[in-house]
Amino acid sequence: MAKKAKGNRIQVILECTEHKESGMPGTSRYITVKNRKNTPDRMELKKYNPILKKVTLHKEIK
Repeated sequence: MAKKAKGNRIQVILECTEHKESGMPGTSRYITVKNRKNTPDRMELKKYNPILKKVTLHKEIK
């Protein structure tokens, strides 16, 4: 039997950068999965922010 390798895929939380600066209550966060072997740096994706009602930059936290 083959050994089980440690998983390279981990869950990450993406948080809106513009929402923090606006001072409005609440936060826009998304949970996604990344491969830590292919993407060792923090992720940055453009996602929809329902509170600001526009697409904004979301950065990985933690």
